Amino acid sequence: MARVDPKAVLEGRIPGRPPVGLIVGMTVSGLCAVIALGFTALYGGPGFWVGVLLAFVPIPVLIALALTLDRLEPEPPRALAFAFMWGAGVAVLGALVLNTAGLLYVTVPIFGEEEGHLVSATVGAPVIEEALKGAVLFGMLWVRRNEIDGFADGIVYAAMVGLGFAMMENITYYMRAYEEGGTQQLQAVFILRGLIMPLSHPLFTAMTGLGVAYAATHRRGQVIAPLAGLLGAIVLHGLWNGSASIGGGLVIVYVLDFCILIALIAIVFVERRSTVRRIETYLPTYAATGLVTPQDIRMLRSLPARRAARRWARLVGGHRAARAMTDYQLAATELALLHKRADRGVADERWFVTRRDALLDLMAVARQAFLRAPPRRGTSRAAGPPWAGRGPSGFRAPEPPGPYGG
Repeated sequence: MARVDPKAVLEGRIPGRPPVGLIVGMTVSGLCAVIALGFTALYGGPGFWVGVLLAFVPIPVLIALALTLDRLEPEPPRALAFAFMWGAGVAVLGALVLNTAGLLYVTVPIFGEEEGHLVSATVGAPVIEEALKGAVLFGMLWVRRNEIDGFADGIVYAAMVGLGFAMMENITYYMRAYEEGGTQQLQAVFILRGLIMPLSHPLFTAMTGLGVAYAATHRRGQVIAPLAGLLGAIVLHGLWNGSASIGGGLVIVYVLDFCILIALIAIVFVERRSTVRRIETYLPTYAATGLVTPQDIRMLRSLPARRAARRWARLVGGHRAARAMTDYQLAATELALLHKRADRGVADERWFVTRRDALLDLMAVARQAFLRAPPRRGTSRAAGPPWAGRGPSGFRAPEPPGPYGG
């Protein structure tokens, strides 16, 4: 069987072709982040490094929490890193320039000093910042819509953009708090922004993520859904800034954002159950290939069972077999989600067949790798899992029922 590039197959790109657009985007975003940090350091004082430290410290934990929402079908790490860097670079630098220009040349000249700052905070900043953060999600919908398989993907990408933006924004807040009020004020600001509500920006942008995800997985609402999501993000952001600027209703906004967070988590879990049902529905139609057995279905439908399978593969075959098991699990899940697109009429027939066969090729190669890996010293293949039946060395994909099938 021909050599298969697992990363290329799972990311839906042509094997051997580097992700040039992603590399360029990461480079531009990184440069924008450096420029934004340079401006902050230039106009800041000794509190700059204090702000950098406090802003960076909670990010690994927050990213880990966001990624737990998408464990059944995790997104490519490079795409997630790009989303984070876009938020920390392009969105932050763009907001810095546009917010400042809007304040100096629009709101203050029209409304006066005090009212101008209020209008800028409650209207101008939410529109500018959410549009800039959402731009990368709109870009994915345009050029990489097949990467977004459901609401969980939209939420996770939005969370990464929001976390990148919040991290850079918090540097300024912590720096100012330290320089204006010392350690006591810095502690208060850190508790508010770093501990009580560290997910504010991810929550705002998640509204855009929901709209983009709907448009990516449905035939209708291609324009109205993303715009409605962006409007929701702007409204939530405006409510937050308004309550903070005016000083009233902050508790109500906290409660509202908490309820939204719970709703987003519920959406993810409901969608996960739907994905499991699709695995149980569609993958058995590929039993004739020898790549899927009833035991495989039971393994794929449960996150603990998937972890147990990877542990078993690592035990008997080392890192390479564990990587092959991971590839098999991801390819099988992508195959079920591919049928979801076909059911909803958003998968071109030719692309569907090409994508299906590529995923089946990867499943075949991965299955051979973790079943035929030589047992490590001190282990026995007899201790293998109940799904460790051998499949054929080659296969021909059957035509499944439903869209694009026989």
